[in-house]
Amino acid sequence: RIQVNDELGELERALDASERLLKPGGRLVVVSFHSLEDRIVKVFLKKLSGRAGGGSRHMPESPDARRPPSFELITKNALKPQDDETRLNPRARSSRLRAARRTDAAPWGGREAA
Repeated sequence: RIQVNDELGELERALDASERLLKPGGRLVVVSFHSLEDRIVKVFLKKLSGRAGGGSRHMPESPDARRPPSFELITKNALKPQDDETRLNPRARSSRLRAARRTDAAPWGGREAA
């Protein structure tokens, strides 16, 4: 189903669009229900908030290392449902929520940069 509907591709395109469409101060909140989805969101937000790893100390610095972040993380880690919520709604047990605030920096320009 995920592959047939290109759900992961749709998620990537939606994240890229959010960077261009959100005004400074706008919030991006994503709830994922699958680890593949969560991984895409995590990597996207980490990169565009300037918190991605520095890479190898033996390699030249990436041009992205000097760019101002286009997002500021609101939640450092994914938020998971509490026990009472999963008791009331067992399907929520796999959900993960990540949130970030759009800064006034210029967009990084999509997946090729992220």
